[in-house]
Amino acid sequence: MFVLSILLLIAAIILFFVGRSRGEGGWKLGAALSALGGVLAGVFACVHVVSAYEVGVPATFGKVGTPLTSGVHFRSPFTDVTSFSTRPVDLNLNDKDVVEVRSSQGGVLYADVTVKWAVVPAKAVELYRLAGSAEAVQERLVLPDSREIVRNVFAKHTSEEGYASAREQIGSEIATLVRERLASRGIDVTAVNLRNVRPSDTLQDQIDKKIQQEQATQRATEAARTAEAEAERRRIEAEGIARANRILERSLSDQVLYNQCLEAYQQAARANPVYAVPCGTGSGGTPVIVDGTGN
Repeated sequence: MFVLSILLLIAAIILFFVGRSRGEGGWKLGAALSALGGVLAGVFACVHVVSAYEVGVPATFGKVGTPLTSGVHFRSPFTDVTSFSTRPVDLNLNDKDVVEVRSSQGGVLYADVTVKWAVVPAKAVELYRLAGSAEAVQERLVLPDSREIVRNVFAKHTSEEGYASAREQIGSEIATLVRERLASRGIDVTAVNLRNVRPSDTLQDQIDKKIQQEQATQRATEAARTAEAEAERRRIEAEGIARANRILERSLSDQVLYNQCLEAYQQAARANPVYAVPCGTGSGGTPVIVDGTGN
């Protein structure tokens, strides 16, 4: 715009002198219009409008100035203004951009992460010096830093912790580190979401084999526990029987057995006339006879 202004002013001067030499009013009118156009172009070249939700960083001959907030600003025609959007931006690390990480055991995992970030207006100058443009902020700062932190955090945990037991803790740790890293560079991270973690095919096979081995071990342990309990039950039962036999052995005598035998045959004699009792003999060697009366 400034170059156009210079060209229009030069054209106005040429038209003015040509018109004066020829004495024709048309040339002078053209000179006046060219001069007006040059002045307007010069004015527009010195005016810069910063849109809402943007911040501008002016640079004049390599010297960076104070950030420009939203509104109309007058500047030198030799000043270039680089605009940075202050709206939140989502960086989605999924699909082809998914982060490939390794656990402390060497297993490969794939993590889907979303980083929501925005430019801090007061630190736009630092971002301009680091990235150079709004488009480069995400590619040069947010993306590589986020990937590095995600990989470093997962490397401190096992595979099982990465996709299951410590997933929430890992997500919180990633969010904290990303915020701290990017805040010093003029980027405000409002949210970091660890949306999904899945193992690689090789790691999934290893996980399935481990689960099968654990299940087999549990079945074997349960079988051993059952056998041990059954053996203990039989031991206790055998000890009880042996103890009862010892008690019974101490309590029985020949006379007790003789009397019990007689009682049994006395009961049988009630249904039959006479029994010769094979329980022994009487005191004189005479066989014991039990008649129908039970005597």
